[in-house]
Amino acid sequence: MPTINFVNEKKQIQVPEGANLRREARRAGIQVYRGKDRLLNCHGFGQCGSCRVLITKGTDHTNARTLIERIRMWFSMAYVGNEDRMRLSCQTKVRGDIDVVTRPELNLFGENFFS
Repeated sequence: MPTINFVNEKKQIQVPEGANLRREARRAGIQVYRGKDRLLNCHGFGQCGSCRVLITKGTDHTNARTLIERIRMWFSMAYVGNEDRMRLSCQTKVRGDIDVVTRPELNLFGENFFS
């Protein structure tokens, strides 16, 4: 069974292979939304983009980005420099051990922002 290590919360959980990251985080009491997004979100359909997480280890142990996720992340320029590791938790399936940072800080001035 894959293990998800939530870095900010210092908590590890084991999940079945292919489990949805958002659903498993919420079951474990991990908050993936910040502020008002806790109430105003799309409930896992990939439409709002507010359940962003940063996968710091094990990105190859997740599914490929869905079309919805690619479109949503393309419109978000606040995470410049982490495009390869930023995912929507509602669209991510866990297939192996991963380390996840929930509610990552905004990066409006990444080293690649103006290039």
